[in-house]
Amino acid sequence: MLKKIASGMAAGICICLGGAVFLAVENRVVGAVLFSVALLSICLKGYALFTGKVGFLPEDHGKEAVETLLLALLGNAVATVLGGWLIRAALPNLGERALALCGGKLTQPWWGTLVRGGFCGVLMYLAVSTWRDSKTPLGILFCIPVFILSGFEHSIADIFYFAASGMVSLQAFAFLWLVILGNALGAVILPLLTGAARKEGGHA
Repeated sequence: MLKKIASGMAAGICICLGGAVFLAVENRVVGAVLFSVALLSICLKGYALFTGKVGFLPEDHGKEAVETLLLALLGNAVATVLGGWLIRAALPNLGERALALCGGKLTQPWWGTLVRGGFCGVLMYLAVSTWRDSKTPLGILFCIPVFILSGFEHSIADIFYFAASGMVSLQAFAFLWLVILGNALGAVILPLLTGAARKEGGHA
């Protein structure tokens, strides 16, 4: 259990790095591309990221897989909260940028947040499944900038941004759980559809 949480924390630290560089650069396109270092590092090292694992639940939804997923989420959250606090303390200018970013996020309607989380989940599944299938980083290098520049919501990155912003409220807490739900729903759409298609065609 501790190993699974630790792996989740390692992934969370990588997300902190991606989030920090996104906040630091002036150009959103450059920041979105550089954020890819987070998922690329996670995939190369085999760390446990909730948004990278949840899309594979339709393939393996046994007790151990669910436990691993939840422990990954716990580890991700602990590391991104601590990392966000440290970034805010060490680099106050990034904390101010995070505050402006998070303030805008909380103006979204709840269903809009859910939709944004869902489409991010789709892209995360594509990025990680492409890596798993062919060991090419192309899915990561394209899918990550696409979800950021499209305005989609990534739950673990958002936990980092809110921690770095210093913003604590019930509204922020509810927002993050909506994004987590959206990420999960979006991530399983493609595997469920393709799994159903294979069964219909008699291949599963």
